[in-house]
Amino acid sequence: MEEKMNGNKIDRIKELIQILNEAGRAYYQEATEIMSNYEYDALYDELLQLEKETKVVLGNSPTVNVGYEVMSELPKERHEKPMLSLNKTKSVEELADWIGNQETLLSWKLDGLTIVLTYNQGELQKAVTRGNGEIGEVITNNAKVFKNVPLKITYTGELILRGEAVISYSDFENINNLIEDVDAKYKNPRNLCSGSVRQLNNQITASRNVKFFAFSLVKADGINFYNSRKFQYEWLKEQGFDVVEYKVVTRETLPETMSYFSEKIQKYEVPSDGLVAVYDNIAYGQGLGATSKFPRDSMAFKWADEVKETKLLEIEWSPSRTGLINPVAIFEPVELEGTSVSRASVHNISILKGLELGQGDIIKVYKANMIIPQIADNLTRSGASGIPEVCPVCSQRTNIRKINDVEALYCENPECLAKKIKAFTLFVSRDALNIDGLSEASLEKFIAKGFIKEFSDIFKLNQYKEEIIQMEGFGPKSYDNLMSSLEKARQTTLPKLIYSLGILNIGLSNAKIICKEFDYDIGRLMHATREELALIGGIGGVIADSLVSYFEKESNVENLEHLLEELVLEKIEINESNLALKDKIFVITGSLNHYENRNELKSFIEEKGGKVTGSVTSKTNYLINNDTMSMSSKNKKAKELGVEIISEEDFMNLI
Repeated sequence: MEEKMNGNKIDRIKELIQILNEAGRAYYQEATEIMSNYEYDALYDELLQLEKETKVVLGNSPTVNVGYEVMSELPKERHEKPMLSLNKTKSVEELADWIGNQETLLSWKLDGLTIVLTYNQGELQKAVTRGNGEIGEVITNNAKVFKNVPLKITYTGELILRGEAVISYSDFENINNLIEDVDAKYKNPRNLCSGSVRQLNNQITASRNVKFFAFSLVKADGINFYNSRKFQYEWLKEQGFDVVEYKVVTRETLPETMSYFSEKIQKYEVPSDGLVAVYDNIAYGQGLGATSKFPRDSMAFKWADEVKETKLLEIEWSPSRTGLINPVAIFEPVELEGTSVSRASVHNISILKGLELGQGDIIKVYKANMIIPQIADNLTRSGASGIPEVCPVCSQRTNIRKINDVEALYCENPECLAKKIKAFTLFVSRDALNIDGLSEASLEKFIAKGFIKEFSDIFKLNQYKEEIIQMEGFGPKSYDNLMSSLEKARQTTLPKLIYSLGILNIGLSNAKIICKEFDYDIGRLMHATREELALIGGIGGVIADSLVSYFEKESNVENLEHLLEELVLEKIEINESNLALKDKIFVITGSLNHYENRNELKSFIEEKGGKVTGSVTSKTNYLINNDTMSMSSKNKKAKELGVEIISEEDFMNLI
C-alpha cells in the first residue's frame, strides 16, 4: 500500500514538473503568463514537499539547478561486467519457440545510446556510455541534465541499471530546423542523441531534450524482487525512473502482442528499431548463462523489412553548399509501411556503381527501420550511366573525388549558386523578408532545379506550381501556404530589405540607422559615399566600405533592381519632434496587456528614438514590467542600480 502511494506521489511530481516548466517557458521565452505568480508558487511548494516526502528529485525539476560544466575530454572507464549484444531474429515463429513455456517481457528496442547509471547513498554518482561493451565514456555531468533522470532516489544502497538515452522524433525535427546549414543537420534522432549525450559542454546536452528509459536492473542488494523482471521494472518506477514500455507475453499471446507493437510503431514518438524479449524468471534466465557474444536470457526481434519492386525512372542529381552533388533515385511510387514512396538517396558514386543503376532498371526498395527509403537491390543492372559532367545548377564542370575508397561527385565552381545557399537563407529569415515555408532544404531543392537564380526569382515560384506540388515535402496545401507567405512578404521596409541582401557587416540595427540617415530613400543610399556613411554615428569606416563595395558591383545593383520590381516598400515618415524617447534605454520583461508582444513594444520605442536592450545595467533608464513589485531577477537588479521600474500604463503616460 505504501509503495502504491509513493508511486502516486511520483506521478504527481512528474505532472507538477511538466506544468511548472511549461509556465516557466511561457514566461521567460514567449513573454506570456499561463498562470499567476500565486498559482505558480503554490504548485512549486507542493513539488518541494513531495520531493521531500519521496526523496525523489528528477533532473528537469525546477527546484534544482544543475551547474553547467565544460570539459576538455570525456574520460574512459571499463564496465564492471561486459555489455553483450543480443541475439536477433526476424521471425515471430522463432521468437515463440525461444519463449517456450516461460512468461516473457516484450518491450521496445529503443534506438539511441545505451547508458549505465550508478547511484550511491540515494544520489546519482556516475553515468557511463556502453562504448564498445567493455569500455565506455563517463558522461555523468551530461546525464544530470537529461530531462527525466532522477538525481535523488529513496534507495540508499548501490544501484546499477542500464537504459537507453533517446531524443524523440518531434524534438529531432525541432532541433534540426534550428540548424541553418543543411550539411550540418543530423541524419536521424540516434545520431543527434549520440552527439548530444557525448558533449563536452553539458549546457548543450540540456538544450536537446534527452530522455532516459531504463531497461535492465544490474544491481540493487537487499531488495526482494520475487525472482521477477517485471517486479524490478515496477520497483524502478517507484524510484522515479521511466521504464521502457513492456508487455508480459506467453507463447500463446505473442501474436496478439506483436500486433499491438507493430501498429503502435507507426506513430511512436521514440525511435525504435525492434523489440526485446527477456524471460521474467530471473533465476531461470541467469541459469542459462551466455555465449561469447550473447546472453541466453534475452532475444532481440527486428522488424522484417517490407520490400517492394518498382521501376527506376531517373537519377536526379542534387547539389549542396559544400559542392557535393548527391545522386537521388526517382522511381515509380510504391506503398511502404503505410506511405507512398517515390525517391531514395543513393548517397554517392560508389553505391551508384555498385548497384549498377540505370534508367528503366527494376529495383527493390524498402524503409530502413521502417522510416528511411533505401534501395535493397537492382534486379536488371543495366550499368551506372549518366553521371553529369557539368553541375545542374551552374553548368560548370564536375569532378569525381575518391576519399577513403568512396567516390563522390563535386562541382568545382566557387561561384555556384548551390554554394551560396546561406545568402538565400538569410534573405527569407524572420528579420529579413520573413518568408514562411522556405526552409534551407527547400531553397536548396529549388536552386538545384533551376527555379531560383537570384533573389527576385523567389517571388516567381508560382511559375513552377505543378512541379513544386509533386516535390517531396510539398503538396497543394504547402504550396498555397508558401504563395500566401510570398504575397505577405512583398510589402516590407527598406531596413529589412538592406539587411536581407546579406551585405558584409550590415545587421538589422545598422541597416535601420543607415536608412534613417538617408530619409529611407534607396536611391540616395545606393549612391552614398564612404565619407557620408562613415560620419553616421555608430557606423564607421568598415561598414561604410562594405556598403559602398556592394553597390559598386554592377551585378548586385542589377539584382536589386529586379527585386524592387517585386516589392512594395513601406513609406516611413520621419518627424524629429516626435522622438520623445530619444537616447532613452529600456528593458522589457514579463507579460504585456496593451501591446501584442515585446517586439511590438520594442519597435514602438525605437520609432520614438529609444533603445531596447536585454539586460538591466547602470545605463538603463527604465525597466518595463507590469508586475512592478515582483521579486524577479530583473526587478532586483533594477532596484540595486536605482533604475526606475514602470508598468505599461506608466510608459504610456511617459510618452
